[in-house]
Amino acid sequence: MDEKLITAEEHFRIEFYDVDSMEVAWHGNYIKYLELGRCALLDKIGYGYKQMKETGYVFPVTNLSVKYVRSLRFGEKAVIKSTLLEYENRIKIKYEIFNEETGELATKAESTQMAVKVPEMSTQFVCPDVFLERVKEILNNEK
Repeated sequence: MDEKLITAEEHFRIEFYDVDSMEVAWHGNYIKYLELGRCALLDKIGYGYKQMKETGYVFPVTNLSVKYVRSLRFGEKAVIKSTLLEYENRIKIKYEIFNEETGELATKAESTQMAVKVPEMSTQFVCPDVFLERVKEILNNEK
């Protein structure tokens, strides 16, 4: 079965404040780039951090894996492609960061987030219905 996946893209530039003395993007800043991609994807779904909070949930990152393939350098334009892989029991997102001009893959990553109900701060082992409904609505509209 070929399942449809929700994907979003975000374009950005490697700024001077993101690079080391060799004008290469410092490895820790890639986490910030992943956040750009995650926010673009969650906004596309209509369940960004503001909506999470309004519905009584937070989604802390519980796992993060990053594979650095090629360096991004000062002044280069990049694009991050974020794809929702799992959404029923947790949010699992795959990321690919490309040099926008050459199309070369620079980084690939995955993150996992779990729902936590506030104010109790209790871990949920399924995603809230409001999130599931928004994901399914987008998947149904893209068929």
